[in-house]
Amino acid sequence: MSDAMGVDVAPAGTLHRLASLWGCDVTSAEMAQQLDQHDKLASFRRPVAVMNGLTVNLHLLLTAFYHPTPLRHKILIEDRAFPSDKYAVRSQVRRHGYDPDNSVLLLKRRPGEDIFRMEDVLRTIRENASSIAVIMIGGVHYMTGQKFDMEAITKVGHEAGCVVGFDLAHAVGNVKLELHNWNVDFACWCTYKYLNSGPGCIAGAFVNNRHILSHLPLLHGWWGNKPETRFHMQDTIDHALGVNSLKLCNPPQMLVAMNRASLDIFDQVSMDQLVQKQRLLTGYLELLISLQLPEAEQITPADPAQRGCQLSFRFSNAHNIHAEMKRRGVECDIRHGEAGSPNVMRLAPVPLYNSFTDVFRLVTILRQAFHRTNSSASECTDSGSEISEDLGL
Repeated sequence: MSDAMGVDVAPAGTLHRLASLWGCDVTSAEMAQQLDQHDKLASFRRPVAVMNGLTVNLHLLLTAFYHPTPLRHKILIEDRAFPSDKYAVRSQVRRHGYDPDNSVLLLKRRPGEDIFRMEDVLRTIRENASSIAVIMIGGVHYMTGQKFDMEAITKVGHEAGCVVGFDLAHAVGNVKLELHNWNVDFACWCTYKYLNSGPGCIAGAFVNNRHILSHLPLLHGWWGNKPETRFHMQDTIDHALGVNSLKLCNPPQMLVAMNRASLDIFDQVSMDQLVQKQRLLTGYLELLISLQLPEAEQITPADPAQRGCQLSFRFSNAHNIHAEMKRRGVECDIRHGEAGSPNVMRLAPVPLYNSFTDVFRLVTILRQAFHRTNSSASECTDSGSEISEDLGL
């Protein structure tokens, strides 16, 4: 509330005075709306819903926010985005009668580069301002680990008249997010990566509080009704507030419990603390590999501000290295890079449960696996059984 209004010792006095100032009854809905409108802490409300899976939520959000017109019908998405995002975006465009090859605008990198340059991102938005309806980009790129400047993208996107949303699958629990302060319109994410809830676990969605979703063409379900009137069994929906109006059905309780168990751990530490350790932990991994395995080509930004936990490396024989590491008890993953071959290895030490010793042992095994598969180091023997345990990285 504005300091200029003053606050009486008795709250009732302040409330009656404000009601008189605004010309409404203190018991009316208008009074509550006026109070919320003048609430300086409104941005601290959490406009988040836990529901469905990531791609289901993305479809629900695009149904609400993607309203193409003959002039403004494009969705901007990064090149080599996660396939499910591309499938969802292309199908939404097709559902509205547009050609995905024309109406899905790919954000490109420069030839020979792995990372998107922010100046190119912002220039693409500005140059296509009149035709982009929605910007939908991964907050952290799943392949390279690059973190996009979401605040800058949102600002320029809004200046261009676009709705701006993000897939935060590789960002939530990994990097610090201030979606409301950045004025992001919508976002969605899964919880089985950095939120540690397990594969297929329940997902999340965000919608900025400034949007009145009941005015948009939503797909309705029983759980999108206000809890207070849900059991009144009405013929028409009584919209729940904010993003909760996107809910369709009762969430699976076991999946909610798994998510809650992880979030309870996050409540015990601040995101600033996690990021502080993350930068040292991932920086340690980066340093060790650069010194002990210079043959590994890092494709993740070197600037800690442009990444989270993940570092991605390109190897010419990544598949064989991966197999050798697995034989030695280390589970990591490889992805198909630009050439279509599985040559990118993703490593992500997580500050909640990985130690610096874990990182040291990982690099030791990675170096041994590399030299064994390349038959170039006599030091690599099978006597490393003492480090053949699963490191959980």
